[in-house]
Parts: sequence; structure tokens; C-alpha cells
Amino acid sequence: MTMKKRTFGLPLLAAAMLSTAGAAEPATTGFAIVTQTEDGHPIPRSAGLPYAPKNLPDRIVLTPGADPARAMAVAFRTDTAQAESQAQIAVSVDGPTLGEKARLVTGKAMPVDSSYGRALYHQIRFTGLAPDTVYAYRVKGAAGWGEWYQFRTAAAEDKPFRFLYLGDIQNGILTYAGRVIRQAFLANGDIRLVAHAGDLVGQRDDLDHDDEWGEWNQAGGYNYASVPQVPATGNHEYVDLIKPDGSESRRLGPYWPAQFALPSNGADPVKATTYYTDFQGVRFIVLDGTAAIDLGSMQAQTEWLDRTLASSKANWNVVLFHQPVFTCARPNDTAEIKAAWKPVFEKRKVDLVLQGHDHCYSRLTGEAGRDTNAKARADGSIQGPVYLVSVTGSKMYKLNDRTPWQPDKVAEATELYQIVDVEPKRLKFRTFTASGKLYDGFDLERTAKGNRLSEIAESTLAARRCTGDVGPDGGACVASGK
Repeated sequence: MTMKKRTFGLPLLAAAMLSTAGAAEPATTGFAIVTQTEDGHPIPRSAGLPYAPKNLPDRIVLTPGADPARAMAVAFRTDTAQAESQAQIAVSVDGPTLGEKARLVTGKAMPVDSSYGRALYHQIRFTGLAPDTVYAYRVKGAAGWGEWYQFRTAAAEDKPFRFLYLGDIQNGILTYAGRVIRQAFLANGDIRLVAHAGDLVGQRDDLDHDDEWGEWNQAGGYNYASVPQVPATGNHEYVDLIKPDGSESRRLGPYWPAQFALPSNGADPVKATTYYTDFQGVRFIVLDGTAAIDLGSMQAQTEWLDRTLASSKANWNVVLFHQPVFTCARPNDTAEIKAAWKPVFEKRKVDLVLQGHDHCYSRLTGEAGRDTNAKARADGSIQGPVYLVSVTGSKMYKLNDRTPWQPDKVAEATELYQIVDVEPKRLKFRTFTASGKLYDGFDLERTAKGNRLSEIAESTLAARRCTGDVGPDGGACVASGK
């Protein structure tokens, strides 16, 4: 395993968990606070102290339960003065009386030491909810209750809905990626779920880790607290570990288990980063490519993936992970994942495979290439899994030498978001640029024989590529070789 040398500090995740619900304590995890890079330079920090923990809750993130018609969860941060993890929740009403019938729900708190000092991350699970119902909730800090947020539980039936898919946010989180996330929500009403394909932050490239997670939460704002988030880990959610014998490995970074209260139905031994949730006719299955490739969980995840797909009664199966099966920037496909997971996707008839990691855009409908795939569809062939790679943040890679012929459409040096409209027998997939221009799209129709893919009739932008040192917007090409 080849490891990239990391240069920025690692916060400390304390081993103990304070729990008002009697939850089991996590395994001990030790991290040291580092104040300078390996070559002696200070770690980059945000100006001022914008992300210091306060006496009111922040970093509020809603996540779905395994059955989001009846369960949701919230994670949030406070300073250490708020030792108890408390929320109030009520069926939403139309006047300012939410507190009258709200019930108190408690959870667990996890201490995290960072460059700002110690904070507490709280996790609370809302269970016994009614399907397709609007709830309001608020969480508590030492100074009192925060604002009310609203969410709607999933419907029990296969009701149409819309979800947002984001590639790597990772770099330039507030400077560049934040506008893309906000454009997605401003231009596309009633987004009911957000799928993140890993590398939510750089966690070793741009800023102190706590600042990066502060920017990630700020970029999503109240949307992350109101719409359930379905995140996958990327390699940047991991940090380097030097073993006693001097060899290099990885371990999950300290913020992931604190920031997200995820379903516990994943694969052993990676239940912190693998899980599934069933949302209105779609089974979202989240895998951990980094742990599979580098930490020996490939077989366990593959077997769990196969079982989870076999047991699915959903109309659509969407798999989400970071390292792509088919790459658009790197010269070679991800061999380990391609060998283990691609056969399962095909056998179990997965519909969409959502990925990141390559910092370019690719929509690939078959390994044989764009022209061959188009001809096969015209001749009546059914469509197998559609493989997507996308990027939301500012880091960009150059397209590889297979992109002129293999994917159906690609983009270079372009920030994007994807909107997916789900119906019981149709998926409508649309890709938009940062400014909201339609870039790519297709429809999948479910039939008794399998999926049929059709290109959209709407006008889309021409493929965006760099021309030499000139980028697709006329400025410098910001994509680097991989």
C-alpha cells in the first residue's frame, strides 16, 4: 500500500462517551494535536476563531434511520458546559406553539479535542415516528435551546421524491463548493435527501481539520439540519497511522463517528462507515472503498453488499462509495473494487453507482464505450448499472486517455451537482454546473425485462475540457495530471 505523506494536524478523539441513554462506549482511539507541519510551518487556520465551540448548538446534521419513515437521527456540537445530550421533537404545527407538545429525547455525547479545545458532539435518535409527517426539533446548549428545524419523514409507500448527489466537496469548501451546494437547493425545491460520495473535507490538505469541518457544516447550513444526509467515506476521511513496526496504515479520522449518527446495519468490521437506508422505493447502500482496499474488509463488504441487494424489495438500488470502478482521471480503473463489486452490481441489477475521488465528471453506461453502448440500446439491449463520478469542490484532475471514447459524457475543471427525481418506474438524472446550467442527463425506465436508458431531449452544454493550458471558461486550466 502506497501512502501519501500527510502534513496537517490530527485532532484527538477522546475514548470515553458520556451517555444519557446507556449506549456502549466506543473503542479507544488516540490522536495527538499537532500545531505545525512536518517541515515546521504552522498549520493553516481560518482567520479569527470562527469555529470555536459555543454555548449554543452548531454543526447540526440530520441523518436517516434504516427506515427513515419511522426513524431519523441528529448529531450536533456544543461546548463542554452542556454535558447532557437533549432534543425536543414534536409533530409540526402552524402556529408558534411547538414547545407545548414537544417530547424530550436524550442521547449520547462524545468528547473531541481539537485546535479550539475540547468540544462535545451529541447524537440523538428519533424513533417511533409516523411516516410522511413533518416534525420539528431543536437541540440544547448550555445557554438554552437552539432554533427549531423541520424535516419530513419518508413515506411508507413508494412515493416520488427528489435527491441531491454531490461528489467531493473537500477543497475550497466555503470559497467555491458552498455556492454549488446552495445553488442546488435554491434551484431545485423539495430535495428530500443528500448523497455524498466521500471526501467531504480534505482533512490533511487545506486547513486545520476542525476548520475544514466547520466550513463543511457552514456550506450546508440549515439544509444539513433539515434534509437527511447520506454520506460515504472517502480516503480523506481517514488519517495515517504508523504502526509500532514502522509500517503505514490508516484509521478513520476522529470527526466522522462524531459528526454522523448513521444506521448500524452495515458490514462487520466497518459498521461505522457502511450502512443502508430505504427511502420511498430506493435502497441506498453505502460502502467504504478505503477500508476495503487498505484495511482488509473487502470480502466482508462484498458479502454484505450481496446480501443487502438480495434482500432489497425496493424499486431501485443505488450504491454509494468513493473510489470509482471506472476512472475518468487516473490511468487505470480501481482494480480491487472493479474485481469484487462490479460482478455483484451486475448480478443484482444495481441501477446507479454514485462515486467521487477523480475530481472530474463521468457518466459511463458500459465498459465497451459510448458508441457501442448507444448502438446496443438502439438494438433493444437493457441497461446495466450506470456509473457516475462527479466533483463539487475546487480540486480538479485532468481527464484520462479513455475519456474521449468510453464514458457517455465527461467534464474537466467543472464544479457540478446532480438532481435525481425518483418515480416507481422511472429515474430522471440531471447534472448541473455550479451556475445552474444543465450539463448532462438521462432517464431510466423500469420494465419487466430490465432498465431502458434514454438520453434527454433538453439542450445541454457541450463537453467541457481544457485546451492546453486554457480552461473551459477561458481562464487557466486548473486541472492537474494524476
